[in-house]
Amino acid sequence: MNIISSKAIKYGNHIDTDVIIPAHRLVHGSDKKHLSQFAMENIDRRFHDKISKGYQIIVAGENFGCGSSRQQAPEVLKEVGIKLIISDSFARIFFRNAINIGLPVFISPGISETVNEGDEIEIDFETGEIYNRTSGLKYETTPIPNFLREILEDGGLIPHLR
Repeated sequence: MNIISSKAIKYGNHIDTDVIIPAHRLVHGSDKKHLSQFAMENIDRRFHDKISKGYQIIVAGENFGCGSSRQQAPEVLKEVGIKLIISDSFARIFFRNAINIGLPVFISPGISETVNEGDEIEIDFETGEIYNRTSGLKYETTPIPNFLREILEDGGLIPHLR
């Protein structure tokens, strides 16, 4: 899992967990597969179409995952095929929930200003270098520490502890 490359889906600032998976959908239980069909339905009607066309990285502005602490938000994104999320900043509980379920998240302040939807993004987990293959721009992020990378490689905190 050292390098991931994919087309980017782009979102703005303050994408909250109710946008990622609306609360009224949670009455159907916690089945990730079932819930994932409703991911991003209120902000991006083409979300699932983009996933089917190979868009597997989300690039977003500030405070991605704000709002409630629902764990289903990162779970449904991972379930539909999102491989990682890069944002200017994250809500702390979303960041930790994502790591706990094995979904890599990276903070790269300002990245949302120059990445466009559909840009081919590549990230090296070891060096923390992000490369926009479409524009040729490079961005920095803090590499994931080894202990967190082990959690991600094991598929999340629970599989890691087992």
